[in-house]
Amino acid sequence: MTLIDWPVWAQAVFAYVVIQRLAELAYANANTRRLLAEGGQEFGADHYPLFIVLHTGWLISIALFGEPADQPNMLLLNLFVASQTFRFWTLASIGRWWTTRIISAPHFPTVRRGPYRYIKHPNYALVVVEIALLPLLLGSVSAAICYSVLNAALLFWRLKVENSVLRERRGAD
Repeated sequence: MTLIDWPVWAQAVFAYVVIQRLAELAYANANTRRLLAEGGQEFGADHYPLFIVLHTGWLISIALFGEPADQPNMLLLNLFVASQTFRFWTLASIGRWWTTRIISAPHFPTVRRGPYRYIKHPNYALVVVEIALLPLLLGSVSAAICYSVLNAALLFWRLKVENSVLRERRGAD
């Protein structure tokens, strides 16, 4: 089954995710440029291209191998909608500090509002859910498993770097 043959609901969900990811990249890149201009420094740049490859491959894999049902699994669809609500809450809470890179400086504050009051890295928690949930919703169990494992490995590396940067910043407070 090709993407063109997917049910309309599945095409709409997939298109939403692609558009949303592109819009987030534009927002993140603007924030990155501004934060660097304000004295920020990038950390962990060596692993960033791997995230681009991972997320691009994830979407391509779903498009190529997804076989969504004629009607969505309502539990998975509702979980997807809930995850997007969590996404907007997370991004609204971190605001101008959100990027897809690790940008930090001693004078940058640590965000502690919204979901950041309860979870140390809510955006990463959300991505873990999405990496598994979207392919399951769109009929690709193998993509859910494969990309969840790859994402876990990259997140392990990234969290090591980011937590180190955050510890240093807190030490500068």
